[in-house]
Amino acid sequence: MSQSENEDNLKVSVLASGSTGNATYVETPGHKILIDAGLSGKKIEELMNSIGRTLKNVDSLFVTHEHTDHSKGVGVLARRYGLDVYANEGTWGAMNSRIGKIPVGQKHILPAGQVQSLDGLDVESFSVSHDAVDPQFYEVHYNNKSFAIITDTGYVSDRVRGTISDADGYLFECNHDVEMLRMGGYPWPLKQRILSDTGHLSNEDGANGLMAALGNRTKRIYLGHLSRENNVKELAHMTVQTIMQGHDLAVDHDFALLDTDPAAATPLTII
Repeated sequence: MSQSENEDNLKVSVLASGSTGNATYVETPGHKILIDAGLSGKKIEELMNSIGRTLKNVDSLFVTHEHTDHSKGVGVLARRYGLDVYANEGTWGAMNSRIGKIPVGQKHILPAGQVQSLDGLDVESFSVSHDAVDPQFYEVHYNNKSFAIITDTGYVSDRVRGTISDADGYLFECNHDVEMLRMGGYPWPLKQRILSDTGHLSNEDGANGLMAALGNRTKRIYLGHLSRENNVKELAHMTVQTIMQGHDLAVDHDFALLDTDPAAATPLTII
């Protein structure tokens, strides 16, 4: 067994991130959890297998909000693998009818602003501004390391920045390029929704939010939840890198700027 396998580490893989489906895998020696399950159970199992893991060993699932690209697989995974599922009361109410019956003992309410502790793995919830019933995202803490996820919000509030400041790693939204969205084929009401304070972060907004949150501890930043119609991976990456370098941040020197994919997992990596 290698030294890294012996170490008491927090490991993360962004299994999928995008407007078509989202799921992130978090691993410690004691617990294996998912944050969101916005794809079919079969697809999530395939993504897990691609990083050398299986859903059979996952014990808990944390849901951010009821939108299908975050909750599609919640019911089937809970029933098939006996997962404990955590969400706030509003999200449970909004997704109950969509995900089918889950045994009562597997359903747990985790309000925003609370921490769920799993043998040293602490999952901290925080509210965001998005057009769901009661959306919240999560920062995981383990062994003095932290990884924060924020991929569906119209803006990053001072409160959110304070909660997720100086994390070791981030999965941060860069949903759209504003000009691509404005010039694209979406109906105007949908464009207004995406651009609003309860919509999604643009590439520029993502860069600015990251600059306000990251700190000396930050080593890995994943750009996530890219729109299939209103963004491209290279543009999002270039925009964020250029803005951050313009503020004298040492991208790919002090920290790595990494891409995600809606259909391919990032390597399982120590945070």
